[in-house]
Amino acid sequence: MHKEDAGFIHPSFSTACPFWGRWSLSQLHSGGGQGTPWTSRHLIAEQSSSTHRISYESWLARRGLMLSPFHLRWQTSMFNWLFAYCARIQPRALYIWFNSGLVFGLVAMLASVVLLVKTLQQTLAQMTTSNPHIGAQQTLQVVVPGVNLPVGHLGYFFLALLLSGVIHELGHAVAALREQVRVNGFGMFVFVVYPGAFVDLFTTHLNIVSPIQQLRIFCAGVWHNFVLCLAALAFLFLLPLFLFPLYTSGVGALVTEVAPGSAADGQRGLSVGDIITGLEQCTVSGVDDWNSCLSHLSHTPQTGYCVPAASLQPSWAHGRAFKRLDGTMDCCSNNSLTDLCFSYIKPLSREREYACMPVRKMVTGTNVCRSDRNCDTLVSLSVCVTPSLENQTRFIRVTHSPAQHMLFVGYPPHLQHAVSLTNFVPRFGFLHLDIPVFLETFCKYVFSLSGALAVVNSVPCFALDGQWMLSALLEATLVTVVTDRQKRELALLFLLLGGSALLAANVALGLWMVTAR
Repeated sequence: MHKEDAGFIHPSFSTACPFWGRWSLSQLHSGGGQGTPWTSRHLIAEQSSSTHRISYESWLARRGLMLSPFHLRWQTSMFNWLFAYCARIQPRALYIWFNSGLVFGLVAMLASVVLLVKTLQQTLAQMTTSNPHIGAQQTLQVVVPGVNLPVGHLGYFFLALLLSGVIHELGHAVAALREQVRVNGFGMFVFVVYPGAFVDLFTTHLNIVSPIQQLRIFCAGVWHNFVLCLAALAFLFLLPLFLFPLYTSGVGALVTEVAPGSAADGQRGLSVGDIITGLEQCTVSGVDDWNSCLSHLSHTPQTGYCVPAASLQPSWAHGRAFKRLDGTMDCCSNNSLTDLCFSYIKPLSREREYACMPVRKMVTGTNVCRSDRNCDTLVSLSVCVTPSLENQTRFIRVTHSPAQHMLFVGYPPHLQHAVSLTNFVPRFGFLHLDIPVFLETFCKYVFSLSGALAVVNSVPCFALDGQWMLSALLEATLVTVVTDRQKRELALLFLLLGGSALLAANVALGLWMVTAR
């Protein structure tokens, strides 16, 4: 929200430069007349340059544009009719609406301070420990494009940020008109690369209304950001219902992208359009199941497989088993891409043995097991063989259609980051796979960024909505207790200094944690 005493801002133009040039040149060439033609041409050039500059600035001003280093701003009054129309809709409902926003704004101002204190404590704790889970638990995090924000998501980020800013300023504008405060105009800006929006309010009107009316205006922005959060969250939950005529869900996780050169890439890997339905014995009906199954497989012992005892070959046939550096055993010394070392208990001697076997042939169509007791059959003698792998490495069968199983050997999070998935499978071949992905991702960014704007703007900090919210609150509550206006302003100053320092500490340490670690 932007406030101006005299309404619109008009650029001021300086015409002093030609006169300064004339004075200096006359001093330089006072000794003779040969300098006069050069001086005249120079003055004409300066006057022409000044004329072009004034014309250019006038052209920008007529279109509501203002251009400065790292900052482009556009302002217009063409939307004032829309704000006025919204301010006249259901006056009683709007009264309840903005009073609800007032209550929310005051609660959010206190909650934002508590949240920033908690975030600062978590950041300091993370600086003194190497535990990565502490950073993952933070509610607020500084976002740096290309560092902790994927470059491919910059479009989502900027669109969601712009939408959140526009809705925020829409709340200020409608609330101001309802309280008989004139709105001079609405505008948008780009600072460096970050977009935003603002409304220009007539400050004389704003200073005349009561502190309670001011609170309704100042709190309207964060209130609308909160409502936008709820709307984005509701849309996310109802997205399967909205897309039901065109897309189905609950039948598996659809692959929309495979990272080139990753563990899932290749002829026998995953392809765009594949539907993943299982990881070992864990059923996958959507993206959440995929993530939970991988997490479960990461934290449980390696699954074994029931194979006929007659198919086992002891390790001496392929070379003697040897220990790896982490203490685990390996018996495939030829670094084969198709063979894998398995360990098992010999049925008669009950000794542990190792066998290097062609992995796809041995595990295709076999049941999983934890011990030999899980492999008792009436057909043949079977034993439970377990891949002998390094610590934290897992062998995973990925069930997907229409191709056969993909066999993965590695660290499960690598498989998780190798593919992009969606819950929505097109019912018709002409439908694009990325439409649900775009809607889902955009709603998540709107929820996150609109919520962040609501929290940050509620902080009692200089130049944010929290400054004006706190000022109006003190005027509404302390005017009868602290009659001296200077004392109220002094209390406001100290509170704003505290809130500004708290926000600055969170931003500075957050940036350091993101970029330095």
